Amino acid sequence: MLDRSRKFIYLYGMNKLPIEKRVQIINLLVEGSSLRATSRICDVSINTVTKLLVDVGRACEKFHDEMVQNIKSERVQCDEIWSFVYSKQKNIPEGMEDYAGDMWTWTALDADSKLIVSWYVGQRDFISACDFMDDVKSRLANRVQLTTDGYKPYLMAVDKAFDGDVDYAMLVKMYGEPDGQGHERKYSAAECIGAEKKTITGNPREQFVSTSYVERQNLTMRMHMRRFTRLTNAFSKKVENHCHAIALHFVYYNFCKIHKSLRVTPAMQAGLMKKPMTLTDIVNLVPDEEPKKRGSYKKKGAE
Repeated sequence: MLDRSRKFIYLYGMNKLPIEKRVQIINLLVEGSSLRATSRICDVSINTVTKLLVDVGRACEKFHDEMVQNIKSERVQCDEIWSFVYSKQKNIPEGMEDYAGDMWTWTALDADSKLIVSWYVGQRDFISACDFMDDVKSRLANRVQLTTDGYKPYLMAVDKAFDGDVDYAMLVKMYGEPDGQGHERKYSAAECIGAEKKTITGNPREQFVSTSYVERQNLTMRMHMRRFTRLTNAFSKKVENHCHAIALHFVYYNFCKIHKSLRVTPAMQAGLMKKPMTLTDIVNLVPDEEPKKRGSYKKKGAE
């Protein structure tokens, strides 16, 4: 049974939630707390937390689309990070093939400002690679040096998006046991025993053929989004909420979080902002709406 304040918040909408409480909820989410942990700490319904995530996530996606344009970058690194929604690929229930299973987040990072230029959530296939690269190209103001891993769909996707107007190289890493005596690694990746730099298009400078920064961003994502944490039950249950959480994370990372090596935010380093945004600014991205009465309280909320 909810106490009266929590029931009031649920019945009469998010706009009745004080701005300080909304900021607290978003603060917990961007620092890696799960929805249910956030609900317990803030003493609000999980439905309230979920609705705020959805509203702020949508606003963040729109904000990124409007702000991250005409980026003057010299070097861009791209990578993909794995996660799953509802269930792992081998356990997808019948009839949910389009809504569950493996999910990949494609990211493009400016190596100098550490700005996430673009991201795309989808499958690890040629169609997703093309959509992702088209978006990367649309946000750049000049010719760049581009580095990806050795995933083959990148070849045609980059060619289609940039039409040769790029200095593109692949960093192909080789994995295995250096002594040739391999053994099963259940919870950790195989050891990288070498890498080969391949020039694909243009004249990329060899010393800048790297994916180190964007791979480090993968760790940041897993640390700041609970649903990306491995070997837990904190995975996403809906692909829509998965996308909203990612949009919130990247706007927070680009515009609010001070990068330790830069001492400014990536957006400031890229010339998009003169000062850091606050979490209050992010919460205020959500347009005001008239509060609406909702249905009867349901104890179990979607995460």
